[in-house]
Amino acid sequence: MLSAVQSPSVSTIMAASPSITKLGSSFLKAGSSFFLKKGATEGSLPLTRPLLPPSLSQLSQQQQPAGRPSTDSLQPRPPAPQPPAVQQRPSAACLKSNYIELPPPSSKCSSAQSIINGLNVLCGVGILTTCFGIKQAGWLSLLLLPLLGACSCYTGLLLKRCIDSSPTIETYPDIGRAAFGTPGRIFVSVVLYLELYACCVEYITLLGDSLSSVFPSAHLAFTGIYLNSHNLFAISMALAILPSVWLRNLSLLSYLSAGGVVATITVVVCLFWVGIGDGVGFHPSGSALNLTHLPLALGLYGYCFSGHSVFPNIYSSMKERSQFPFVLVFCFIVVTIVYSGVAATGFLMFGESTMSQFTLNMPQQYVPSKIAIWMTIVNPYTKYALTMTPVALSIEEALPKMMRNYVAGMCVRTALVLSTVVVALSFPYFALVMALLGSVFTMLVALILPCACYLSIKRDLV
Repeated sequence: MLSAVQSPSVSTIMAASPSITKLGSSFLKAGSSFFLKKGATEGSLPLTRPLLPPSLSQLSQQQQPAGRPSTDSLQPRPPAPQPPAVQQRPSAACLKSNYIELPPPSSKCSSAQSIINGLNVLCGVGILTTCFGIKQAGWLSLLLLPLLGACSCYTGLLLKRCIDSSPTIETYPDIGRAAFGTPGRIFVSVVLYLELYACCVEYITLLGDSLSSVFPSAHLAFTGIYLNSHNLFAISMALAILPSVWLRNLSLLSYLSAGGVVATITVVVCLFWVGIGDGVGFHPSGSALNLTHLPLALGLYGYCFSGHSVFPNIYSSMKERSQFPFVLVFCFIVVTIVYSGVAATGFLMFGESTMSQFTLNMPQQYVPSKIAIWMTIVNPYTKYALTMTPVALSIEEALPKMMRNYVAGMCVRTALVLSTVVVALSFPYFALVMALLGSVFTMLVALILPCACYLSIKRDLV
């Protein structure tokens, strides 16, 4: 669950494209709340931004220079001859120059860099629960992974066609507005914000589960309040994350979160290492199909392909946009193979004792198990601030004008972090919450909305 916070000096992963956590902008307006106005610095981000972009007529009125009133004795100077303009596709920055905070990037992504960005988006914490999906619904449920992957890849191509239909479309909310007007933009934005918030709740749950497995006897008893290891580490990690959420310049965290692909590969290698090299072995077990728990597995598998909110940004940042279908198909083939292999391997290793995260089943006495656990701890820690930033900015924009200051922003962000802790402690079920995310938000963002927007935009051609 993957931000648009750009790191200009890391070209191989983040050149003109979002990083791992998918979203880092405020979607209710044409520009990006998180990005800077021209000439501003990253450390001074204004909080007073319009929720919705103005109309083109308003922009044209703003761009007219204020000239001196003409008199009868002064004749207007004839306009200077202009060279013929080169016919090209106008960019959205040209149409919304006063409201785009970040100028167009000087360099675009190659196909290889776009593939890395796509893998970075799709390879997330969803890989930890694929084994649990087989345990719940049986081996035949594994067929849902390539099916969902193929459908998600096709809807990603539909988003590309929607972007190509108008030069003003750049992001997913822009597609919603082109399809259904301002209500469509607001609806898409709210759905994406809720998905981001729920991902932050999952990160807190994941951190609590992982650290409690490393230090199972940790607890706190103070003035009649008792916290077990899971609750203690969930609260502690939220407090540790809080200063990073206060930051306005998240470029450092964007460097760290860019290693999501490396972290995922490391966890996968550790799983195979424990199964083959450390003697855990493979033990075939499980049922063929369990229809009762099939919806749960569907939600878990669907969460693995939640990257559509970033695909428009990846497409817009490519040098050769004609290569986007190849990039998309390649990314989905790779992640589908990885997810399927991890699901089968993990369930063969742990069988009916498979937990919601296969890292919790890995024997703690082995070095690969320790590496895998700490990778699952570091990864969400670096993603949390980037994921929560657009949610916080959207709330800050809705504040009264007199309250749009740094202190109010800190209070909003603190309240958001504390609320995710409360929700995570109230529903400490990692797999169930992830299945809910996959069933509601991912299915909506990845499967339903792309088709609905495409049918609305291309209704004359369909």
